[in-house]
Amino acid sequence: MPRVTVTQLAKDIPDDDSAYQYLEKLRWPNQPVCPHCGSINDHYFLTPQGEGRQTRTGTISTRRVWKCKDCRKQFSVTTGTIFHGTRVSLRVWIFVLFEMAANKNGIAAREIERKYGVAPKTAWLMTQKIREAMKNRAPGMMLGTIVADETWIGGNPKNRHGEPKPERIVGKRPNMHTEKTPVLSLINADTGEIRSAVVTDVTGKTLGKVIRDQVNMASSGLMTDESSAYRQIGREMVSHQAVNHSDGEYVRGEVSTNKLENFFSQLKRSIDGTHHSISKEHLNRYLGEFDFRYSTRDLDDTERMGLLVDQTAGLRVSYKRIKR
Repeated sequence: MPRVTVTQLAKDIPDDDSAYQYLEKLRWPNQPVCPHCGSINDHYFLTPQGEGRQTRTGTISTRRVWKCKDCRKQFSVTTGTIFHGTRVSLRVWIFVLFEMAANKNGIAAREIERKYGVAPKTAWLMTQKIREAMKNRAPGMMLGTIVADETWIGGNPKNRHGEPKPERIVGKRPNMHTEKTPVLSLINADTGEIRSAVVTDVTGKTLGKVIRDQVNMASSGLMTDESSAYRQIGREMVSHQAVNHSDGEYVRGEVSTNKLENFFSQLKRSIDGTHHSISKEHLNRYLGEFDFRYSTRDLDDTERMGLLVDQTAGLRVSYKRIKR
């Protein structure tokens, strides 16, 4: 696949008809795949009569329709994907998809609205659907050296205007009692894969459950800071090594949590600079977006976009599902 840039996309996709053909090349590099039965075959392309197909509302659609040779059902490249049933131009979808895959800091829905002339709610829904596609929907167990650390997302409660100032917490870990949203991230030091999740608190019981669900405990080692929350889960793994941040120790040989500190730094700068604020109910989706870009950082923009297009398959997402 040739290198993808915004300029190249504009040349390759001048209209919606070419957008369908472009997406077909990305999703079906060899032959069309029926989303209904999974058949890979030389399926029938239904040539439209005239300029295009007339929809139920009377408008002309440029959607390229195929008919499966096996199950005899009709389908298109958007069937069963996040683009299914969309009223937004497929050309716009591809541009937004590329921007979200390529931009290190992400892109705000308001910017999508301004650049592509869509309604604010439409821009928000498009970005949330793409974030759903960025999630790792079939993750295997992480295996190797796992670095774990937690952070807190959100504004400082003391800066809320018109509300009582929160009582100051004194102690070694005052963030344990903050009203910010806690997030746990795990990074495989061997492969560079990262997984993040919103958690209710940062107690040993809560963090241990997340780690057990994601990591092959019998064959993996753990690296953390000095937090006592990791002691029990560390005993269940091959090894547990920790650096003591309280004593100013951040690196000891190969033991460090700096990879996660770097990720958290990028995450928070992007949230503050691009999105400004994120509600707790949608935070997991944003974490999936940053996890996706970080885990694929060794790929170029072209390869990352191709991977993201592959992950849109089998993911028909409604506004109702996004909102709940």
